[in-house]
Amino acid sequence: MNGPELSRRSLLRAGAALVGGLIIGIGLPVRRARADEPAPVGASLNAFVHVPTEGPVRLVMPAVEMGQGVYTSQAMCLAEELDIGLDQVVAVHAPADQADYGNPIFVIQATGGSTTTMAWTEPLRKAGATARAMLVAAAAAEWNVDASELTTDKGVISHAGSGRTLSYGAVADRAAAMPPPADVALKSPDKFQLIGTSQPRIDTPAKATGATVYGIDVIRPGMSYASLMAPPVIGGTVAHVEEAPALAVPGVRQVVVLDDMVAVIASNSWAALQGLRALQIEWTPGPNARLDQAQLWAGIEKASEGPGVPAQKEGDALAKLGEGTLFEATYELPFLAHTPMEPMNCTVHVHDGVCDVWVGTQVPGKAQDGAAKVLGIEPAKVTINNHLIGGGFGRRLEADYVITATRIAQKVDGPVKVIWSREEDIRQDPFRPLYHDRLKALLENGRITAWHHRVTGASILARWLPPAFKDGIDGDAVDGAVHPPYAFGDILVDYVRHESPVPVAFWRGVGPNSSIFSIECFLDLIARKTDVDPVAFRRNLLEANPRALAALNAVVAKAGWGTPAPASAFGGRVGRGVALMHAFGSYLGCVADVAVNDAGDVRVTRVVVAADVGRVINPDTVLAQIQGGVTFGITTVLHNKVTIAGGRVEQSNFHDYRLIRIDEMPAIEVDLLASTENPGGIGEPGTVIVQPAVANAIFAATGVQLTRMPVDAALIAKAV
Repeated sequence: MNGPELSRRSLLRAGAALVGGLIIGIGLPVRRARADEPAPVGASLNAFVHVPTEGPVRLVMPAVEMGQGVYTSQAMCLAEELDIGLDQVVAVHAPADQADYGNPIFVIQATGGSTTTMAWTEPLRKAGATARAMLVAAAAAEWNVDASELTTDKGVISHAGSGRTLSYGAVADRAAAMPPPADVALKSPDKFQLIGTSQPRIDTPAKATGATVYGIDVIRPGMSYASLMAPPVIGGTVAHVEEAPALAVPGVRQVVVLDDMVAVIASNSWAALQGLRALQIEWTPGPNARLDQAQLWAGIEKASEGPGVPAQKEGDALAKLGEGTLFEATYELPFLAHTPMEPMNCTVHVHDGVCDVWVGTQVPGKAQDGAAKVLGIEPAKVTINNHLIGGGFGRRLEADYVITATRIAQKVDGPVKVIWSREEDIRQDPFRPLYHDRLKALLENGRITAWHHRVTGASILARWLPPAFKDGIDGDAVDGAVHPPYAFGDILVDYVRHESPVPVAFWRGVGPNSSIFSIECFLDLIARKTDVDPVAFRRNLLEANPRALAALNAVVAKAGWGTPAPASAFGGRVGRGVALMHAFGSYLGCVADVAVNDAGDVRVTRVVVAADVGRVINPDTVLAQIQGGVTFGITTVLHNKVTIAGGRVEQSNFHDYRLIRIDEMPAIEVDLLASTENPGGIGEPGTVIVQPAVANAIFAATGVQLTRMPVDAALIAKAV
């Protein structure tokens, strides 16, 4: 393939000589991250495919499987071009290696931002096509025939003229000794046998039988268990610990006291938890003991009034906004916890100058680097054994829990599994940031001719990927705000960075959560104040964007826009709302129906989504991701928020951090639009798009617009 230098190609051949068969590396130029920093020169060998002499093809996946189905969809890309069945592929996580397995969008080894399909579809197809070409060339040499006379199917090479056949494994060693082709032709879509078809997920059987080992399931010989507690006040420290009560608990072996946490080590997890509860701990609260949510809201609102850094500027929007009919609104999004089904956990064994880690992480390279830094050793001496993940939602894009477990493990003999309780998982979570979006628009003859969108919030990228934070702009924070699908005339989108003591991290839907919510709610506000149908108003702004217009038209047709939302036994008031988005390389339209009772409680009764995600790899995966994202988003708009009082997180478990329950689930209908465009992302858009659609439906039902999430039932009750 293109790109790999001689030394790396030699390494591949050496590997093939050791294990047998053909090993293919993916070489592709590393593209830029989301900010406009210069792209590195050269190529990186990002993943490997091993065609053995016997057995299934082994795909080393650079992306991590956490329930989103990438093992299957990316295996389909490889298998399509290699002409094998999915049952002939075994997918495994890549090892920690920032250089060789870096996501070409992030430039580091990470799975997130709905980038997997965008980043890896073409490289994996090329890897499969390259392997197939080399295997065919080896068979042609074996039979002394022209390669063009050979066909392949299900891992078998056939020569129709002579009736001879060879398995891939039979020629794998010979293929490994041949030079890779400089370029390979990929299949035309009309030849696809897998891509675009619904395929069962290859990780389902092991999950169904309980054979899958998640990070929390890991068992090591001689392993201890640890339960931990951090200071209840953000930024606090440990003042004093009375260890005796914990050590008196049967099974407790040790208490580890660090400056910012206490851990109890025991022979089993129950003893560790009971020992932790028995501890007498005095905390030093630190500088945030008086921090509360009102201060945090006031702080971000005040920051929004300061100067912003332009992220998109076309024309002179500020000058034009002083003329004509002006509309203005502000929207605010709260802190949110990740609450994956599998709470944070990590097993670490520090011994003999090395460190072994068993974990589920979206960033194995960061995890490796973090553990190495704690121990003062080279990253190569840290082995990350990555596992399938029981939900990430951005939480496992952080390596803090691996670092914490390593700090504890270096004080313990033998391997130790550290498990966060649900309470600690929520209270010590790095939350989704507060966001404050202020929008202004000038309306002339039914069209917006000037637009100002100011986004205020913390910058995650400045910490997580510093090269992507450039010239004061966090590209994630303004994603969805810059380059909207609508024709807005003169545009100014600017960003105000505002940090608080509360730790923050990426959360499913990332920046577009606030941007799309704000834009779509603001458009509904303008439409209703001018007595224009919200769909007609949007159509008038989409004449130059056929893909966006098609998504909008498809969803309103499927949802029956223009007809009343059906009556519901839940409440007397019903409403229907619409929203549109372009983010993550995908276009989605959404219509939501809601019912509102006299107490102001809201029930979402139906959600319809039309999605143009480019060329679809596995339709079943796309449908599942949209359904899951919609569920996640409904929970957010109806129930979720994290609040701070006295420097402490007030929420602790699912009784006060509500998730949507089965009796609250609406019908979800999804229409996948046919497209020949490059694949977009789909893991997060469902979460993003449903929030403004539900908010707009509530607006239609009650006349109350939701400007600070989640729904305030008391406020709505006054209106109904």
